[in-house]
Amino acid sequence: MNAELPPVAPDVAAAAVEALTSRLRKKLDAAIAAYAAVPVVTDGAVRRVRCGEDTEVTLTPGPSGTVTEAGQAQCGCLLAPRCLHRAAVLAACPVADPEPLPEPPPTATAADGTPPAHLPGHAGLPEQPAHPGPAAAPAPQPDRLTEAQVAAAAVLWGAAAAVLAGGVPAAGAVPQAELLRAAHTARLAGLHRAEAAALRVVRRLRGARAQHDGHRLADLVAALSELLLTTGRLAAGDPDPALVGTARRTYRPGGALRLQGVCREPVITATGYGGVVTHLVSDEGHWFTVSDVRPGGPARARGAATATVALGSGGLDHAGLARGGLLVSGATFSAEGRLGAGKEVRATALTGLSWTSGPLAALFARPLAEAVAARLAADAGADTERSGAAARGLIGCDLVLTGAVGDHLLARELLPGLPDGAGLPDGAGLPLRLAPASSHPGLAHTANFQRLASRPGLRLRVVGRPDPDRAATLRPLAIAPVPGTPAEATLRLPAPWAGHADLGYDRLEGAHFPAPEALASSDEATGPAPDPLAEAPLWQLRRLVEVAVSGGRRAVAEPARDGDRGGAGAALRRGGFRTAAALAAGLTAEADRRTRDVFGRVEEADPDGHARAWLAAAVYLAHTERDLVRATWRSPAVTG
Repeated sequence: MNAELPPVAPDVAAAAVEALTSRLRKKLDAAIAAYAAVPVVTDGAVRRVRCGEDTEVTLTPGPSGTVTEAGQAQCGCLLAPRCLHRAAVLAACPVADPEPLPEPPPTATAADGTPPAHLPGHAGLPEQPAHPGPAAAPAPQPDRLTEAQVAAAAVLWGAAAAVLAGGVPAAGAVPQAELLRAAHTARLAGLHRAEAAALRVVRRLRGARAQHDGHRLADLVAALSELLLTTGRLAAGDPDPALVGTARRTYRPGGALRLQGVCREPVITATGYGGVVTHLVSDEGHWFTVSDVRPGGPARARGAATATVALGSGGLDHAGLARGGLLVSGATFSAEGRLGAGKEVRATALTGLSWTSGPLAALFARPLAEAVAARLAADAGADTERSGAAARGLIGCDLVLTGAVGDHLLARELLPGLPDGAGLPDGAGLPLRLAPASSHPGLAHTANFQRLASRPGLRLRVVGRPDPDRAATLRPLAIAPVPGTPAEATLRLPAPWAGHADLGYDRLEGAHFPAPEALASSDEATGPAPDPLAEAPLWQLRRLVEVAVSGGRRAVAEPARDGDRGGAGAALRRGGFRTAAALAAGLTAEADRRTRDVFGRVEEADPDGHARAWLAAAVYLAHTERDLVRATWRSPAVTG
């Protein structure tokens, strides 16, 4: 995929691939790889890609910047529009999100402009607390799905099951187009959650096949599991409104907001986008974000740190916003809490508050175990756009560094109310790991962690998000001195930083730390807390589930032919995970199932049985691992 190209609507990309002959489809993946590397010529909003000496594909996006109609993609060859050039260029473009639906009549906001009551989070950003004010009257939910919805779900299930059977190596442009077409059909049937899940699978398949730096196989596994689980239940006629989902909507009015900057977070995606997200909190304690993420990758993520905020008069940059305040009139925001920059929006810069006063003070008054429990309460099988956002919401805590393991820092929570300098009672304070929010060498996270690792005993105030997939692991975004702590036990930040350091951008130096000898007696170094995920033999099932996605059905079938000589099933049973052992055995047996026709020839196996067996294992694994992670965040008892 080429991030310089405009996004393309799923149905437009799918139609271009479907129009190709079988001979041209065999050449499509190679053509996509070739054209994705060709420089894109920009002429205003128009994008041109040279596909040969005499052939050029021209993309003319609509007002939204997205190619939403077939006529907006033109090729100069004789076979156009049913040509390889046009289909390959469209398949190399990013997959566009569905166009947002218009807002309903303004009954969802109060007369004074207060926002609606529900403000859910989005992927990678915090879950938004409920806003005060009346909510829109809920629409009546049908007690059954329509025939069109059940049929659309069944088609999408079939496309996802076929992708799982072939694995990443076989999931080229044609299977992706089938998923995109099925996703568009689901959208027309009103199955918004299934459509969104399918688009996530396609994006992550592309990242896996291109071996992007930001690709994680676990993310693809989670996306495919959600898609199969959602469509499987819908195809069975389950009318649960949570499965149907809701359509994305445009920005809505929010009246006047008084916001306090918290921190900046650099963003580098696996698809070539980069930028910054600045987190803010209102006087009422509700979270908002201002984002500036565009094509450009790591270079743009670094440059956006001081870019002008596209909000109001435009006189404030992201560095100033993260350490200042903002008074917004005529505010608009999306359902995810992202602030809009419409023509009617007016913003005035305010003097920032420290992390010890205003709405941020309450962030550090809550015990860490209690705060994380609320983030991890989401069901592991729920919509990842919602549950994942809840699990990665921002939290605050005070802690003391106790050591380092690899690129992780070891720490222990400083419980609220304990006297500073008195040390920690035995068993007091939650032991945890700190992991870099990003390991990209172009950002400051790794260098800052190396500096912090050399100061065991240092006390820190941290804002970050818990990692829902790792035992007791927090990914900090910003740090500050602990209030009331002697200067020889905490950070010494320069005045321009206004009391905190953004770990992705601000680089810590030796002058920002107390002398190492002053910290030697502050706290005894301790080893890492026990990790039930690492100690449990569940990795055997995790490996099998991931191999099924990365290698396809044939790769999973191999363990069924060796009689468990590797001992995976025996290890699971010895560890008490008998259900996991049974699911692993069922998955490998189903993957190796073969049928023959009346002439004895091996037939292509039905992917449905394999998909059901894989889904059962994946859902069990997700729930079990989430329960083990929750256990590591339980607060130990404080003893005198």
